[in-house]
Amino acid sequence: MATADRDVLSKDVKPQHYEISLFDLELGGSYSFQGTVKITLQIRRSTKEIVLNAFQLKIHSATIVGQEAVKISYDEKAQRATLVFAKDLPTFPDSILEIHYAGVMNDAMAGFYRSKYKPTVTPVASVPNDSAGHYMFSTQFESSDARRALPCFDEPNLKATFDFQIEIPDDQVALCNMPEKEVLRAKEGRKTVSFERTPVMSTYLLAWAFGDFEYVEDSTSRKYSGKNIPVRVYTTRGLKEQGQFALENASKIVDYFSEIFRIDYPLPKVDLLAVHEFSHGAMENWGLITYRTTAVLFDEKNSDAKYKNRVAYVVAHELAHQWFGNLVTMDWWNELWLNEGFATWVGWLAIDHFYPEWNVWAQFVTEAVQQAFTLDALRGSHPIEVPVRDALEVDQVFDAISYLKGSSVIRMLSGHLGVDTFLSGVSDYLKANSYGNATTNDLWMALSKASGTNVNEFMDIWIRKIGFPVLTVAEEPGQIGVRQTRFLSTGDVKPEEDETLWWIPLGLKTGQKASDIASQALTTKEETIRHVDDTFYKLNSDQTGFYRTNYPPARLVQLGNSKQQLSIQDRIGLVGDASALAIAGDCTTAALLALCAAFKDETEYLVWLQVLGSVGSVRSVFAENEVIAHALKSFTLKLVTGAVEKIGWEFEPNEGLLIGQLRSLLITTAGGAGHTSTISEARKRFAAFVNGDRQAIHPNLRLAVFRIAISQGGEDEYEAVKKEYLNTTSVDGKEIGLQALGRVPTSELAKNFLEFQFSPSVAVQDIHSGSNSLAHNTKARNTLWHYIQHQWPTVHGKISANPVVLARFLRLSLSQFANHDIEREISTFFADKDTKAYDKTLAQVSDTVRGNANYKERDEALLLEWLKAHDYV
Repeated sequence: MATADRDVLSKDVKPQHYEISLFDLELGGSYSFQGTVKITLQIRRSTKEIVLNAFQLKIHSATIVGQEAVKISYDEKAQRATLVFAKDLPTFPDSILEIHYAGVMNDAMAGFYRSKYKPTVTPVASVPNDSAGHYMFSTQFESSDARRALPCFDEPNLKATFDFQIEIPDDQVALCNMPEKEVLRAKEGRKTVSFERTPVMSTYLLAWAFGDFEYVEDSTSRKYSGKNIPVRVYTTRGLKEQGQFALENASKIVDYFSEIFRIDYPLPKVDLLAVHEFSHGAMENWGLITYRTTAVLFDEKNSDAKYKNRVAYVVAHELAHQWFGNLVTMDWWNELWLNEGFATWVGWLAIDHFYPEWNVWAQFVTEAVQQAFTLDALRGSHPIEVPVRDALEVDQVFDAISYLKGSSVIRMLSGHLGVDTFLSGVSDYLKANSYGNATTNDLWMALSKASGTNVNEFMDIWIRKIGFPVLTVAEEPGQIGVRQTRFLSTGDVKPEEDETLWWIPLGLKTGQKASDIASQALTTKEETIRHVDDTFYKLNSDQTGFYRTNYPPARLVQLGNSKQQLSIQDRIGLVGDASALAIAGDCTTAALLALCAAFKDETEYLVWLQVLGSVGSVRSVFAENEVIAHALKSFTLKLVTGAVEKIGWEFEPNEGLLIGQLRSLLITTAGGAGHTSTISEARKRFAAFVNGDRQAIHPNLRLAVFRIAISQGGEDEYEAVKKEYLNTTSVDGKEIGLQALGRVPTSELAKNFLEFQFSPSVAVQDIHSGSNSLAHNTKARNTLWHYIQHQWPTVHGKISANPVVLARFLRLSLSQFANHDIEREISTFFADKDTKAYDKTLAQVSDTVRGNANYKERDEALLLEWLKAHDYV
């Protein structure tokens, strides 16, 4: 993307260093603060004005080379301030611009903000509090919110060093990217804490925090410049022991990445901080990584074990950024995937290294790859490398394309080159661009040199073109023909949308032993592959390639019956492809259900997750047809009965993580499908739990039991779970409570839940959890949409301060419909609103709903016929 296509700050001045001081923090009331920032600037061309970023700040004064600004103006829309001086500022390599300003520690989870929490022990006296809770303070600057905390040059390629100091109460703890430098007494009851200078880095990686913190500590096993690096997990008082699992992972992952990247971790410390209100999952601030509590805290006795997997992965993902993103940063936001795609892939690589029993690459296929497919199959998708005119557009690019398609394409490439060769090229890329900015082409050059192949030649199209292909297979004796076309979930690809020729690694397995044929790639529109054993073949081995495969109907049946020859990833991919192809009209729902029925004796959790997810999607689309809905419920019950009765309710000592997750999944599904004994047992355990027996429900089964109790019960069960939500001390209790409450059986309870969600009782960061659950509840999704329309001022007022939160809420709330009328309603409703912050989200919602509606209309009669023929009606 050419620089001319970007709305960026002038290159007349370039920042080199910031010296930041924050003081007079008002801990209560308006939560204001005062600040001074001294920016060392290189003035490259004589000018009378300096334009920099500032948002929701009040600049008191600005001085440079003896001149005070005679005019200070603001462009609120562009989030910029212009400082005008009476005389030209001469060119100079290191002029100091000193700005005095005021800001607010907001509650929008962006910039310098406050998070409310309920203390588990008595906090120190100075912690501010009100009727809503107590408060801690931290920053979230990515993508473009450093400008909310200080006037600055807030673009990723305007790197500088930073000195930081802050005045806080004596009894609280301050943190920053670097270690503490000194503590000085300030006004009565306060101290000024200063920190060591940072390396050269982008503004979005600057971070600080303060509060009533405590920590658990470890150190790396490897030595760095002769010393072990201290690793700490900070929490508010009373929670530090729940940081132990993250700590164990962080210390060994730092060493692992230092080894595979062949570059030592570059900072003198690693701090992880649990933040009580957080818009994302975590943020990779260099040396001070911040996390949503459920992404870093884990209670061995009381947490659902699925969060152990999440904590380990998110810790790894953010630590990967310390090299890939922090040490080397993308030049501009259009190449965000360089940060997020790589951190996602290598995060999974690290967890696979330390927890091979978790089958993380199968998890990657069933979660990451399928989610990327879902978004990229829409017309409203975008290329991995996407044009971004200004920093205000970038929030909508933090999506499944940048993270999950990006990482899927990296997995495909590393599989082709070999992981060791790939990592060797990555190491060269990092070394060549350390403390600087880089582009996709820089990465391709390093990988080409390491591998001896022209990576750009076959990979660039994957980065710069929208979409992905489906490979359609035609069979002849001893050979198959394959043809690539673009895949759209709406099934109506136009010729002008199907002009891309992708490089597609075929990954063909064939023969009784399913041995691999020599590596071969499709580089033309179609090709014939010879010497294929008709008794068995499977394309896209282990689902390494980012494409769908459309087999002839008879072959799909045969593969379902030959699943013992397929890897876990292959089984997941087979079902995922059939499900997507049914939606697009390239396969039938009947064929999908017949394939899923073949998995009734499956033993792997991750395969079951894909199978039941696919069946659940069918049930969701056809929910308005009562006959079909009842028949699909019967189909689901038959599918899971044997498995749920076999796995039972009791957890064995030292039972594997995935077995426990399978138990929870099967019990949830069986209860929702009407399995009598499962419902009875769930209600019995729920009653005991509500009556005070906290051991009646295993922590891993809380969500399953709560969901069954609410969906099969009424107001009493709903109120009991709501009470549990309000009083839980479990770190995952809030998320579990909201996900369960969304399964209400009536529109009246759905209305009550929505009012509860938008009350002060539910944190803004969590609203999407309950709304997503309502959207997947066929008895409640219409009530949710009605509420959004009629209570838009309430909805918008509560969550619009953070565009990421608003866009996520709308995407999760509205994407489950399968009705053309509702799609038109959604378009009409938002037509007169300022949707710049979420216009891409709305386009994707419309694509999804239209595709679902087309699918329902096309397949409804055929599906009903199949269900009748198989005695489900």
